[in-house]
Amino acid sequence: MKTLSFISLFILALISCFQYEKPKADATPAPDLYNLINSSPIQYDSAFAARLGADTRGMKQYVMALLKIGPNRSQDSITAAKLQKAHLDNIVRMANEGKLVIAGPFMDDWEVRGIYIFDVRTVEEARALTETDPAIQAGRLVMDLHPWYGPAALPLITPLHKRLEKQ
Repeated sequence: MKTLSFISLFILALISCFQYEKPKADATPAPDLYNLINSSPIQYDSAFAARLGADTRGMKQYVMALLKIGPNRSQDSITAAKLQKAHLDNIVRMANEGKLVIAGPFMDDWEVRGIYIFDVRTVEEARALTETDPAIQAGRLVMDLHPWYGPAALPLITPLHKRLEKQ
């Protein structure tokens, strides 16, 4: 059950990081990654767990941020586009620093625009990071921050993503 929960969360996290594109009809099918990862027996690795800060369940505390529509969305289209670029640049910076392990927009139109999962211990640390976001500074977005308990392996998503990102 623990493995299934982790796999479900891992898939959800991957989906939130990447925009889905339908494979082309002539594309080579992707390998069965689940079977590839599970092809050899999985054993507890205390050194690996310690490096990731895992507890006995393989989990640790993060801070989840819900990015919501802010009170100031009256910017003209050019200013809004500049803020969006600066917002994305800030996401990349925080990910490169190892502070942000998941970021992604929701693909429907509601008050919550996206999520962040910060690899920090306190809401105060996450708040300081969110205050560096130009879209937050401009009031275009606001953050709702919550302590969250999740798989300690989440920080591995950023380097995996870099192997998949063409741009």
